[in-house]
Amino acid sequence: MLRVGASATPLGFGLKPRLRQVGVVESALVCTLYCWSWRRRQTDMAEFSQKRGKRHDDDMLGSAVDFLLANARLVLGMGGAAVLGIATLAVKRLIDRATSPQDEDDTKGDTTCLEDSWKELSLLKATPRLQSQSPPAALGQPVLLPAPLPSAPEGPTDADPQPSSQLRSPAPLCLTFQEKLLVFEREHVTISLSHVALAKQLTGDIALELQAYLRSKFPELPFGALVPGGPLYDGLQAGAADHVRLLAPLVLEPGLWSLVPGIDTVARDPRCWAVRRTQLEFHPRGSSPWDRFLVGGYLSSRVLLELLRKALAASVNWPAIGTLLGCLIRPCVASEELLLEVQHEHLELTVAVLLTVTGASVGDHFLLAWPLEGLAGNLWLQDLYPAEAARLQALDNHDVGTRRRLLLLLCSVCQGHPALGRLGRGHLTQVVLRLGEEEVEWAEEALGERFLQALELLIISLERASLPCHFNPGVNLLDGLSEEEINDIGYALYLGLQAPEVLL
Repeated sequence: MLRVGASATPLGFGLKPRLRQVGVVESALVCTLYCWSWRRRQTDMAEFSQKRGKRHDDDMLGSAVDFLLANARLVLGMGGAAVLGIATLAVKRLIDRATSPQDEDDTKGDTTCLEDSWKELSLLKATPRLQSQSPPAALGQPVLLPAPLPSAPEGPTDADPQPSSQLRSPAPLCLTFQEKLLVFEREHVTISLSHVALAKQLTGDIALELQAYLRSKFPELPFGALVPGGPLYDGLQAGAADHVRLLAPLVLEPGLWSLVPGIDTVARDPRCWAVRRTQLEFHPRGSSPWDRFLVGGYLSSRVLLELLRKALAASVNWPAIGTLLGCLIRPCVASEELLLEVQHEHLELTVAVLLTVTGASVGDHFLLAWPLEGLAGNLWLQDLYPAEAARLQALDNHDVGTRRRLLLLLCSVCQGHPALGRLGRGHLTQVVLRLGEEEVEWAEEALGERFLQALELLIISLERASLPCHFNPGVNLLDGLSEEEINDIGYALYLGLQAPEVLL
C-alpha cells in the first residue's frame, strides 16, 4: 500500500503539466476518471481478502471504462479520445500492479512503465487538431487562416532564437507599367550630372589635342575648329552605346565646290550627296588643297577617311595624351569609322571623329564622311541628327512634353535587347517625331501610353517594310535591314507589346 501511494505521487506531477496541452473537457474527464479509480482502488484494497467482491468491482470498473471509451470519440473527438484512452491505460496499470504480487524487479520497472505511458501521451503534442471551418460566402471573399498561438518555453534550450530577418516579409507592391517604366528610367537611363560634366571635359580636351595635331600634321589642309556635340550635349545620351560626336569641318573654297543631291548621281540614293569640283577652266586641279582627294571630279569621302584613319592609328601619341588627361585613349582600328575609346576611372565613352561639309544647299544639315558601299562609296551621307534634335526640343518646349524622354527610353531598351539592337537611334527618332507631331497628351503621366504607341508604330512600319524619313520622305530608313532582320525585330516587338514589362 505504501509502495502504491509513493508511485501515485510522480503520476500526479507527471499528469499535471500535460493536462495543459489538451482541452478543458478532456482534462476534466481524465481527472474525474483518475479520482474515481483511486477511490475504487482504496475500497478494493480494503476488501482484498474477498475474491468475489474484487471480481465484481473489476467488472463494474471495466464496464464503466468501456462505456466511457465507446462514447469518447463522439463527445471529445479523435484527439480527446486518444488522450482519455492513454490516461485510462495508465490508471489500469496502477490498479493491476496494486492487486498483484510484486517482487524487487517490479519496483525498478514501475517508473519505467509510467515514463513509457507519458511518452505515448507526449506524442499527441505534435499532432495538430483539425478545426472545421465554414466555407466563405463568396469566391472572392478571402479565407482568414488561424494565427498560430505562441507557446511558452518549457525550459532552457540550446537552440538560438529565430532572427528577425526570418520573419515573413511584407507582400510586394503591384506596380503599373507606368511606374515600372519610371523606375527603369531612373536606374538605367538617367546619367548623373557629374558624369556628364566629366565626359564633356574629356571630350573638349581631346578636341584641342586633336586639332593641334591636324594643324601640325596637315598644315596645307584647312580644317576648321573641332566642335564637340551629339546626344551628350543635347540631353539625349542614352548610355555608353551612344557616341560623343567630334565634328571636324572641312573649309572649302567658295565658288570651287557645289553640292549635288544623291538622286541626281549614279548612286540614286536620296540619303547621300556629292561634292563636285567646279570652275576647272578658271581654277584647274591643284588650285585647292582638297584636289588631291578627287575621284572622278568629286571630293571622295572614302579617301579622306582612309587618310585620317591611318593618322589616328599610327601617328598620334595617344598614350602621352591620355596620361596628360588622366585617362586611357585607344583608337578603334577594327571599325571603319573614326572612333576613339576613352577609359576613365569613373566612366567610359567613345568619341566619333566626323569629317563634315556644310553648304547652303543642305540647309541646317551636315554632310558626313561615312563608310558607304557600292556606287555611293565616294558620296557624303546627309546627317539629320541636328534637325531631329532641334525639332524634338521645339515640340517639348511648346507643351512641356516628354518626347525626348520617350526617345531615351526606346534607345535604352533596344540597346540591351539582342534583336532590337538592330534598330538605331535614327529609326527610333523618326518614330518619336511622327508621334510627337500628333496633338495628344505628352505629360509624364502618359509616358507609358506613348511608349506602347511607339511599339505599335514600329510594328506597323516593319510589316510594311517602310519607315520614311520625317525630313525627307523619299528616304526609307528600313532599306538597310534584311528580311530576316525585319522579321526578328517585328517578332520581338510583338512579344514586347503583349507583355511590355519583359523589355525593361
